[in-house]
Amino acid sequence: MPSIAMTCTAFAADRLIASGPLPEVAAAAHTPHHAGSPVLIFDDATAQQVEVDFRGTLADVLARLAPAEQPRGPGRPKLGVTAREITLLPRHWEWLARQPGGASVALRKLVEEAMRSPGAQKRASQEAAYLFMGVMAGDRPGFEEAARALFAGDAKGFAEQTAGWPKDIAAYARKLAGAALG
Repeated sequence: MPSIAMTCTAFAADRLIASGPLPEVAAAAHTPHHAGSPVLIFDDATAQQVEVDFRGTLADVLARLAPAEQPRGPGRPKLGVTAREITLLPRHWEWLARQPGGASVALRKLVEEAMRSPGAQKRASQEAAYLFMGVMAGDRPGFEEAARALFAGDAKGFAEQTAGWPKDIAAYARKLAGAALG
């Protein structure tokens, strides 16, 4: 289930039709103007496609985007914390137990630090750009060369290879590739 807080970008064929919070993008994509073209919506953070059921009225579409009430389970649901299981070696558990705040605090800090690392941001940017490019430009001239430039960190080569693509697709691919190309 997509989060209504996510920011997205929608395309009808080769044209960008909306960008912003999911409900706003869904509303823009729901208009009859786009009925002849399939609308693809991408999560701006990951470039994963977001499935939206456009059947019915706009109110119906937006109601389906609203989060359903989830049954309470272990963790602290009001804070967005869910309990899950991880497997570590005994020495890892011993080290975690000695950390200030215990294992959960230490693991959260380690994950946050790893997520902020330049290498993780570069990889995430490459993966998002490549995923989007595969969907929207996989059969276009220069796709393979653009992908090679993306993973090589070659901003000039990437711009050259995407220059012949439809302007909205090329611009969004460059936006997603930003952290990977510096």
